[in-house]
Amino acid sequence: MGRELLVVWAGRHQRKGWDDLCGDYRRRIERFAPLRDVAVKSREVASSPGRPEAEARALLAALPEPCWTVALDRKGKTFTSEELADWLERRRQDWPHPIAFLIGSDLGLPPRVLAGAREQISLGPLTLPHELARLVLYEQLYRALSLSAGINYHRGEF
Repeated sequence: MGRELLVVWAGRHQRKGWDDLCGDYRRRIERFAPLRDVAVKSREVASSPGRPEAEARALLAALPEPCWTVALDRKGKTFTSEELADWLERRRQDWPHPIAFLIGSDLGLPPRVLAGAREQISLGPLTLPHELARLVLYEQLYRALSLSAGINYHRGEF
């Protein structure tokens, strides 16, 4: 098994349907790497002006030390599936600690979380609900790991 992967996400509530969908990919990923799904809550009222800072504190408190932090942000670097597989494989070979992917709530990631991340990557220029971003991230992590392992899951270009 390789380096531990963490998906740390801020959410107001969990929905069983999303958890079921993500759970399928989590089980697949765990064949290749240890994985933790960490949901954090800010404990602030949705309309509270202090909510972004509370979410920042909760997200950062959930991270192990040391870890490689990757903020998901639509303005971040974009990858093809093959490029993500190469990036993840290099990171797992070169970095001996957990790799943490951070997903913001409906407010996005707080600026200090974005600024403190080692890298920012994008799942595309569209704004995605955080539940959908988490599902897409899991699928892409599984795709990347299966590509690196030579498993016939990814269908390249025709």
